Amino acid sequence: MIKFSLRCSQGHGFESWFQSGAAFDTLQTRKLVACPSCGDTQVQKALMAPAVAQAQSPDKAAPPDTPPAPQHSPELAAKLRELRAHIEAHSEYVGDNFASQARAMYLGDIPDRPIYGEARPEDAKALLDDGVPVVPLPFMPTRKAN
Repeated sequence: MIKFSLRCSQGHGFESWFQSGAAFDTLQTRKLVACPSCGDTQVQKALMAPAVAQAQSPDKAAPPDTPPAPQHSPELAAKLRELRAHIEAHSEYVGDNFASQARAMYLGDIPDRPIYGEARPEDAKALLDDGVPVVPLPFMPTRKAN
């Protein structure tokens, strides 16, 4: 997985994770990468500086598998709440059946419809490898959030 800093043609900056650089390119070409602020699909990679860890004393260092706490502005938090409300109002939650439902729609076995849910990382990778257009959401589904 790789995280890219992105910028839409309206100047909004945001970040998103992708299976690979090639996966980003494929999704971008198919106009499946959209700005969470305005929905613009004219998205380009923005310049990024590599994250360089600073030396810490051993007693203050976080465990190696602890992700950094996200830093969100109030404006970004409001946009994420708006995005979540839109997705939940206009899509069907399929829970752990997401991978099988997405694949069945891609293959034409069931009618297309907007869905969201959960998938194990290996299932999400298999969908992307097979060209199924899926995108990770920047929030936990309401049913999973406490």
